[in-house]
Amino acid sequence: MFRGFIAIDIESNKKLIDFENEIKKTEADLKLVEPENIHITLKFLGDTEEKHLEEIKDIITKSIEDIEPFNIKLKGTGVFPNQNYIKVVWVGIENSGPIAEIAQKIDNQTVKIGFKKEKRGFSPHLTIARVKTARNKDKLLQVLEKYRDVEFADIKVEAVKLKKSELTPKGPIYTDLQEIKI
Repeated sequence: MFRGFIAIDIESNKKLIDFENEIKKTEADLKLVEPENIHITLKFLGDTEEKHLEEIKDIITKSIEDIEPFNIKLKGTGVFPNQNYIKVVWVGIENSGPIAEIAQKIDNQTVKIGFKKEKRGFSPHLTIARVKTARNKDKLLQVLEKYRDVEFADIKVEAVKLKKSELTPKGPIYTDLQEIKI
């Protein structure tokens, strides 16, 4: 059994790191995502039995079979669920049509092997931080406003990965279990 998710890895860059550093300086009560762990989650699986590894690989493969490598733009910032009650700080994704299509196919197929269907609509984004309390929320919102229209990167998406997440006191450790090229 392992804690699994399906994702597209995003290589960090100077602009993303600068953004994270500015967030850090606000001293808001949050946990930043380590630059090496930044990714787009297509489907959070949760507790996953190893016997499903091949089926999950087949589902990912079928979900991307009609899709060519494509480019996305990392642009803009925001929060979930809203500015009054911030739980997540994110960077937006433009040209995310193929990502939404892949996520939908994966969601529909993983239900057939016992995973829960997503209740919320798919919203492609990069989680940058998880907010714990409202401490220094105004400073945090100022940084988000500054980066609201910034373009962080133009990235070519060429693979989808099945990943394992091990939760540790220092933060999660992600391990690639499978990589399927687009």
